Amino acid sequence: MAKFLRESRIAKAISNRTVVYESHVRTFWVTTEFDESNKMIHAVLRKKDQAGKDIDVAFEFGVEDVRRVLDLQDSDNDPTIMSERLVKGLWCRMGFTGHINGKMLKRNFSKAYRYLMRCTVHSLSHRKGAYDEVPDYIMNIIASLVLNRKYSISQVIFEYMKENSQAKGDRYIMYPRFIMMLINDKIKDLLKDHEDVMELSSVNSITIG
Repeated sequence: MAKFLRESRIAKAISNRTVVYESHVRTFWVTTEFDESNKMIHAVLRKKDQAGKDIDVAFEFGVEDVRRVLDLQDSDNDPTIMSERLVKGLWCRMGFTGHINGKMLKRNFSKAYRYLMRCTVHSLSHRKGAYDEVPDYIMNIIASLVLNRKYSISQVIFEYMKENSQAKGDRYIMYPRFIMMLINDKIKDLLKDHEDVMELSSVNSITIG
């Protein structure tokens, strides 16, 4: 299973160890907006100019940027929904012991697949918690990997980012590692303070083993 994960198309997304700077990610989610006209998420960050003065810098990205930065190897033509029958049939082949129409709980699967779910839920889920339950879209991702089927992981991740950017009031600091990877790709000279690092318990090529 470790070998499978290292060679899968989610390898970079689950194991990249980008240092996350909390102030930049928080500023992103405070200022972010979704532009329906060009299907891009926009935000305004702060950086220092050559004179050391704080200036605003615009930042935007779309699905293609998520795909490229996370190296997810999917396309706009790939589906974001998989057949329920196909997925539930796979559950049985993965040693599922729960009720077939009940919740997908990691503890109801065989050990190897339980580990695959753990890595995928912790790395790709948009949730704050409830990590024992596997959401439908995460199970779709797992099914696409196990069965080698096409599935647009990039679009799914982007849709949850879009939904959060349109939320009223305080926004959840969603996908901090992915947001930081996108920021690093677009803005090369942001101020980075070692005291501003967000501590994350992330999967990496060592912990996969």
